[in-house]
Amino acid sequence: MTIDRAVLAFAGFMILLSLALAHWFHPAWLWLTAFVGANLLQSAFTGFCPAAIVLKKLGVRPGVAYR
Repeated sequence: MTIDRAVLAFAGFMILLSLALAHWFHPAWLWLTAFVGANLLQSAFTGFCPAAIVLKKLGVRPGVAYR
């Protein structure tokens, strides 16, 4: 798995987790969904993604978008 796919998988997991937490606990968890979405949007334009940096340090193979 490359960093690109790992970032997408992590973002998808975080969105689903925040939706579940909002459903079962408190609607304020939707702010996590908004944060993940905003981070994905800004990384599409800037190429900067904190999750990609962490994954790179963990030894995940580089991809095309995040090197």
